[in-house]
Amino acid sequence: MIKLMRFMKPYRMTLVLVLVLAFAQSFANLYLPTLIADIVDNGVVKGDIGYIWRTGGLMLLVAIGGTICAIVGAFFGARVATGLGKIIRGKIF
Repeated sequence: MIKLMRFMKPYRMTLVLVLVLAFAQSFANLYLPTLIADIVDNGVVKGDIGYIWRTGGLMLLVAIGGTICAIVGAFFGARVATGLGKIIRGKIF
């Protein structure tokens, strides 16, 4: 594994970006149930339709943000994987 790390040097910043995007996606996915609980506790129980709409809109933004992070992270992860494969194949053959 340590020997493979030297081949990853050109992709360090991209790997950091992929990790940050994965963290952001995980945060978004884990934050949605909290927002649902807030809607039930503060919107449904109290009958505050405005709060339900505002929090629902926030949920939509969080879900879209998480999806964008997943797509961009997968794109850059694939670029790193193919680039690393190219480097390793070049060293072998």
